[in-house]
Amino acid sequence: TKSCDDCHLSASNNNNAWMAMTLMQGTQFYNFMYRFVYTALGHEGFEATVVTERDEPQAVIGSNLHKLAFPEEYKKHKDRHEALEEAYEHPGNDILRGLKPFAKQENEVLNLQLRGEYLYAAAGKGGLRVYDVANIDQKGFSERMTTAPVSPLGQRFYVKSKYATAVASPTTLGVDPTASLPDSIFPNKYRIHRPENQEAVNRDDKQPIHPLYAFIYVTDKYEGLIVVNAATLLDGNPTNNFLKRAVTLNPNGVLNGANSITIAGTHAYITCDRGLVIVDINNPVEPRVVGEIGAPALKNPRAVQIQFRYAFVCDAEGVKVIDVTDPEHARAVSGAVVPIAEANNIYVVRTYAYVAAGKQGLVILDVEQPEHPRIDQVFNAGGEINDARDVKVGMTNVSLFAYIADGHNGLRVVQLTSPESTPGNNGFSPRPNPELIATRHTHSPALAISKGLDRDRAVDESGNQLSVFGRRGARPLNFAEMVRMYMIDGKLFTVPEIKDGNLKENRDIRSFYGAPGK
Repeated sequence: TKSCDDCHLSASNNNNAWMAMTLMQGTQFYNFMYRFVYTALGHEGFEATVVTERDEPQAVIGSNLHKLAFPEEYKKHKDRHEALEEAYEHPGNDILRGLKPFAKQENEVLNLQLRGEYLYAAAGKGGLRVYDVANIDQKGFSERMTTAPVSPLGQRFYVKSKYATAVASPTTLGVDPTASLPDSIFPNKYRIHRPENQEAVNRDDKQPIHPLYAFIYVTDKYEGLIVVNAATLLDGNPTNNFLKRAVTLNPNGVLNGANSITIAGTHAYITCDRGLVIVDINNPVEPRVVGEIGAPALKNPRAVQIQFRYAFVCDAEGVKVIDVTDPEHARAVSGAVVPIAEANNIYVVRTYAYVAAGKQGLVILDVEQPEHPRIDQVFNAGGEINDARDVKVGMTNVSLFAYIADGHNGLRVVQLTSPESTPGNNGFSPRPNPELIATRHTHSPALAISKGLDRDRAVDESGNQLSVFGRRGARPLNFAEMVRMYMIDGKLFTVPEIKDGNLKENRDIRSFYGAPGK
């Protein structure tokens, strides 16, 4: 049976992650990291590292399941001192360099994101670069990752900018909004969906796929936010893949020094010199700044993650929490600070937040109560993880894994949970029991990891559907319906946590609401 706080805000404010799951916004717990993990290597480009076996079950190399299912391969892995051997690299340049061998190309892959067949990368002075990685696991291709699968003149997989620092896809799922886009955004449609298969036709509220999913969002140190129309990579037409920027936003330099971006619903959260700037992208070709949290609340922020009503921000002083229930009236939560000397990046998974903390290694925060975060544990594998720059988490075969860009040490794979070593492994949010199981020693410092595929996210924070449901017309709650679960007349309401099983006394309910009226 369900309790009140299974669907509404708990009076003790300890069900933020549960609400994110209930509303189907996702908690990143089930994210899938694929067989290859993509790592940004700065001036050396990027690398795709094999982290699982090819045969089923595709166990993560070095994991408990690997030991059980592939004992011989597991022994070889241990004999190699847990080193991952198979990886493929790309220098980060566009293939046109072959036609212009003396042309200067300055690429520095700082951040990257895989979506479908394409890997999007923020390449510093090289701007936005896109790589076709559809054949990464195809040994029949000599060039497994390329910017031109057919001809260098047949597409343009880059958008120039002064210094691209980060790239964000609003979803890692293959959401194709092209058929419902207006001609002003996407003319000459190649693939027209049958009307009876359109989401807007079958939904009772007639809500279409939102146009924001046709774009890729790039931050630039000097230019601010760059919105790139990437719908051409989704429409099935191989002749129109010439990327170009749709709009650039940096009014009065408010986004100068932009260094990271996260998309949550119809808002982009960008960290920059001014602090955390919130941009409304409901109309992606006319974005507008709607909120800002600056000093003294934030000091040189560098990363942000969103979970339901809260933003978790890394800055020069540690990790801080911002209430973004209403993004246009965001506020810093007083006292919600976890001091960390070098909080480089953060990844929130249900009731835990994983912080890439430089010399400290991996700092794991308990954020079950978002307004009272605390350090649960610090893990550095006996000092081996000492340059952590980024971390992503994914699940493979009932076990949770962290993939850490550990700077000069390369890519680290850490098993966080397993049926054998984690009490309550099948629960909602088992406490991590981290163990370093594999390392890929890269040729240059590992700077960033591509996020995995969202597997428990059916709707975004603004009520836009992302996944196909089992019945035509079936859908998640839209935004107006979601808000009714936690707001009345624009104000938050909370409910008690019911622990009293006495149906006659109902002490929990009576203590919260008072005795029933006569």
